[in-house]
Amino acid sequence: MLQLKSPRGVSPDLKAPRASSLRNPKTASNPSEVDRVYGEIFDAAMDRRLLPGAKLTEAALCSIFDCSRSTVRAALAQLAYDKVVLIEPNRGARVWQATPKEVRDVFAMRRALEGITIDQLVGLADVDRRLAPLDDMVAREQQAYEQGDRISWIRLSNAFHVELARLLDNQVLTDMLSGLCARTTLIIALGGSPEGSACSYVEHRDILDHIRRRDAQGAKAAMDHHLQDCEQRMEAPPEDAADPWSAFGVRR
Repeated sequence: MLQLKSPRGVSPDLKAPRASSLRNPKTASNPSEVDRVYGEIFDAAMDRRLLPGAKLTEAALCSIFDCSRSTVRAALAQLAYDKVVLIEPNRGARVWQATPKEVRDVFAMRRALEGITIDQLVGLADVDRRLAPLDDMVAREQQAYEQGDRISWIRLSNAFHVELARLLDNQVLTDMLSGLCARTTLIIALGGSPEGSACSYVEHRDILDHIRRRDAQGAKAAMDHHLQDCEQRMEAPPEDAADPWSAFGVRR
C-alpha cells in the first residue's frame, strides 16, 4: 500500500499547527475519512509540497489514501468549495492557480480584512493580554526559521494571521480571513523560495508592537508592506509544478 510522505524536518517542539487544523479545529480532533483526505491534500498544498496547477486524479488519490472514490470526490468537492482545488468538467481536478485578476482581488480583500482586525484589536482594553499567545508564536516562527525548519516556519507564518483574527472571537471574520490566507499561500507558492520572503517573524513582531501601542495606522502600514512584499514575489512556476505525487511519496 502506498504510504504518505511526511514533511521532513518538522519539529513537534515548535508546535506549528497544520493549516487544515486552523480551518476547523473540531474536525481536526476527530476526522472522518473525508476529513482525513481533505486535510492531507490541503496541508500538502499549504506546506508547498503540492504546487498550484498540479492535476489530481481520483484513481491515484484512492490508491494513495486507501479509500473509496466517493470519499475522494467528497474531499475534492470540499476543497473546491474552499477554493483550494479547481474542478473543471471533462478535465478533472487540479490545485487552484490564480489568474492575475484573482491575485489582485485576493490581496485587496486581505488588506481590507486585516485592517478591520487591527482597528478592532487596538480598541480593546485587554489587548496586551490577548496578544501574549501571538508573541510566543512569533518567537517559535523565528526559531523555526533559524533552525532551517522550512515547513514549521511556513505553518507558523500562515497561522499568525488566522490567530490574530481569532483574538476578536468573531468566527465569520476568522473563517473569511482563513480562506483568504489559504489562497494567498497558493499564490505565493510560485513566487520563488519562501526563505527569501520578508513575510516573516520580523514583520509579524512589528505589527504586534504597533497594535500594542494602539497605533492602528502604523500597524496597518506594517501589514500593507508585509502583504505587498508577498504580492510582488511572483514569477513563472517551476518545471515540476504539475507533478503532485512527490508530495505523497509516490513515484510515477
